[in-house]
Amino acid sequence: MLWGITYSIVGADAAPGGPLFSLACLAITAHFAGWIFSLTTLPALIGMLFTGIIMQNVGLVDIEGYAHVIANLRKIALVIILTRAGLDLDPNAVRRQKITMPKIGLVPWLVEAVIVTVMSKYLLDLPWIWSVLIGSVVAAVSPAVIVPCLFRLRSKGYGVAKGIPTLIIGISGIDDAASVAGFGILKSVLFSNDALWYQILQGPLAIVGGLGFGALWGCLAKYVPEKGDPFMVPLRVLMLLGGGLLAVFGSEAIELGGAGPLAVVAGAFVSCYFWQQEGWEIDDNPVTISFEIFWMIFEPILFSVTGTQIKINELDGSTVYLCIACLVAGIVLRIFATILVGVGSRLNLKEKVFIALACMAKATVQAALGPVTLDQIDRNDPEAVRYAETTLTLCVLSIILTAPTGAIIISLTGPRLLTKTTALVVPQEGWRSRKHSIRDISIINEDPDLEESADSKP
Repeated sequence: MLWGITYSIVGADAAPGGPLFSLACLAITAHFAGWIFSLTTLPALIGMLFTGIIMQNVGLVDIEGYAHVIANLRKIALVIILTRAGLDLDPNAVRRQKITMPKIGLVPWLVEAVIVTVMSKYLLDLPWIWSVLIGSVVAAVSPAVIVPCLFRLRSKGYGVAKGIPTLIIGISGIDDAASVAGFGILKSVLFSNDALWYQILQGPLAIVGGLGFGALWGCLAKYVPEKGDPFMVPLRVLMLLGGGLLAVFGSEAIELGGAGPLAVVAGAFVSCYFWQQEGWEIDDNPVTISFEIFWMIFEPILFSVTGTQIKINELDGSTVYLCIACLVAGIVLRIFATILVGVGSRLNLKEKVFIALACMAKATVQAALGPVTLDQIDRNDPEAVRYAETTLTLCVLSIILTAPTGAIIISLTGPRLLTKTTALVVPQEGWRSRKHSIRDISIINEDPDLEESADSKP
């Protein structure tokens, strides 16, 4: 349908043989490849990524002429990813675990980022700022991989007593926010032509500006639409989606790119907090279901397009091996750091080991941010091209190596390392036990109390 509309507007570029037609075929093929991979219980995104790599290297797609369109699609996908991360952060769980969750979320992330930074500097011969940028992206955990596996375990009662699935989801949200904010700040500095003093100020400005805008937008989402509005659900979806797009594209427009992604997570989290006070439980939030449906559309686009950036005939074998060495070193040391940081918490050793293993999976942030530097560099500068291509190679290898491995490890070790509750608490109506569809969203507010209060207004 979207292709038909595009063809009616654009014409030849969307006709068979044109770049937009190739993009449509790529996304549809990636969707079905992901479905086939999901039948093996492996993450669907692996099939989507391989679809892009294969179709690019056998010459079935040609989307080079629409780099600006693809860059904007990646930004939209990033907004959806980060909004979901913010909505999955349970404010009550964060409050209960206000020390454990940030500690296990940030300290191991910092350890992995530092290890990858140092190794990429000396093994791959990159400048420090590029190495730090790579470290900040590669260290991110992927909710797209771990959340389905965790909810399968939770539905069977594993780890429910101590809230292990909720803790790991919270860790991944904090982790992703740190990665995206760090990447945005470093990218702004790297490609900035401003004075040195302003480049130094960009980091604090991005953090304060992003958190401030996100908090204000989250507060606004409490009052707009007003409580009792019969179309409250779709209007709240539009508020979060519109605010996220404004934050990401607006921060790029004012050359403060690090603020936008941070604002998206903050806005989703603050709005979720207020909505929870009004009775929307974290596990029964129709806005979250809407963003899951948006992600079904953008996931094959994001991962397949990322795969097309990898041209096998241009890869250097030694660079690939060194990239793998950087990734393995970072992951191994992160696992040990996670276990050590958990000392003093109420978690036992088996639970700490499980959390450490679960947090090795990478995918979404790397796919969204890995190709970004290729859009920013001067293509006539061979050194800059090498740095950007190395960044992308590291990101793609991190997905290929850790996404399937992480999913398998979570599924196999969960029953062995986590305690199973005898009185199983099943989420309301089996929430997240299946894929959601548009039928799960109630357009009209069905709460009779709210409808009565709306009707009683003069």
